[in-house]
Amino acid sequence: MAEMLLAAQDLARHYKVSRGLFVPKATVKALNGVSFSLQAGRTLAVVGESGCGKSTLARQLTLIEPPTSGSLWIDGTDAAHASPATLKQLRQDVQMVFQNPYASLNPRKSIEATLAEPLIINTPQKHAERLERMQALMHTVGLRPEHLGRYPHMFSGGQRQRIAIARAMILKPRIIVADEPVSALDVSIQAQILNLLMDLQAEFGTAYVFISHNLSVVEHVANDLLVMYLGRTVEYGEKTRIFAQPLHPYTQALMSATPALRAQDRRLRIKMQGELPSPLNPPTGCAFHKRCPLATARCAEELPLLREVGDRQVACHHV
Repeated sequence: MAEMLLAAQDLARHYKVSRGLFVPKATVKALNGVSFSLQAGRTLAVVGESGCGKSTLARQLTLIEPPTSGSLWIDGTDAAHASPATLKQLRQDVQMVFQNPYASLNPRKSIEATLAEPLIINTPQKHAERLERMQALMHTVGLRPEHLGRYPHMFSGGQRQRIAIARAMILKPRIIVADEPVSALDVSIQAQILNLLMDLQAEFGTAYVFISHNLSVVEHVANDLLVMYLGRTVEYGEKTRIFAQPLHPYTQALMSATPALRAQDRRLRIKMQGELPSPLNPPTGCAFHKRCPLATARCAEELPLLREVGDRQVACHHV
């Protein structure tokens, strides 16, 4: 059995938001109870509408922000209650690839300076060792070692994302959080970057948390699937089984909106009514009940808990 690298239980992140003078601050529950696990060499895809908490989850997993409550275990260490020294060590094991390759690289730094910085801060390596590591990694991501002296504006979007991936891999992390890593790229380049990520995973055994809104991409790269709605998990399990038979009404609606070339792969379109509720004022009971075709009075009053349903976990009263 593969080694467990990442585990979250009821992970939550709340923010205080000002609503004006003389008005009490409101609480936004950006994450409000997310649970999952991730094994070495596997890819967990996180999907959901904009505003469901995907990027907040990414900041929790990369230890940019501490969780409000819940537990987060990284490689057997309790990251939610770790000391600053332990957190510094854990951050080397969890790196991030950002959505926009144009904004994630410092335009004033050469590629060599960008890649060398993590090594200078976190390792005792001398210049010659760092240079050898950087040149090898540039070759691994499909760029020439002589490109190290260039600056970000001299590269295309796909090449910049390759550099961003090289920066994430430079410390040999065990987990990479990829937040929409191909959505800012041309469609012709997306497949190249996805194949590069999969090749790196096969070579180094890296585990990925792959955040995306593109279910066609998710179907191509993921092993497991986590579907989120308004800060909560609504369905979680193996990707192939969820794509074959989604159980939660929200998952069914997402799947039905995905285009398919082959007629046998097309699903009956399910149109969701209304908009995503405001996290400042979420509905009582199930957050999805105002848009759900299966909703009953129970859904408006009682919050459905994530429970085992066959081969996955689902948060719905009617599944």
